[in-house]
Amino acid sequence: MKKIKIALLVLLVLVLLSPFVYVQANKMIYAKKVNAYLLEEEHYTQDEIQSVQGIWGVKLPPFYVVVVFKDEPEVEYIYFAHDTIMQFEYRLTPEGKARGITRSMLKHDIPRE
Repeated sequence: MKKIKIALLVLLVLVLLSPFVYVQANKMIYAKKVNAYLLEEEHYTQDEIQSVQGIWGVKLPPFYVVVVFKDEPEVEYIYFAHDTIMQFEYRLTPEGKARGITRSMLKHDIPRE
């Protein structure tokens, strides 16, 4: 009886942890895909990139990546990395809004075709 309880407890823990592990793993996978894209395809250096962070959002698609460049810390660029990697939009931080940054002033914006 004790072995059955232990087996059920282990199974319950695995079931409860699997969504957490799934989300964390996908955030890391998408962040690495975008980082590799920026370095290999867009020819940025690691020194130019301040951060690349995978995000799990409530809207579709559920996973996206936020990239901040060192020379533009007031702008967060949003990338999708599902089938192909693409820059989707940008967001200004409160500091960027206060400085009056506009799309024409962005250094790393990739216009969509």
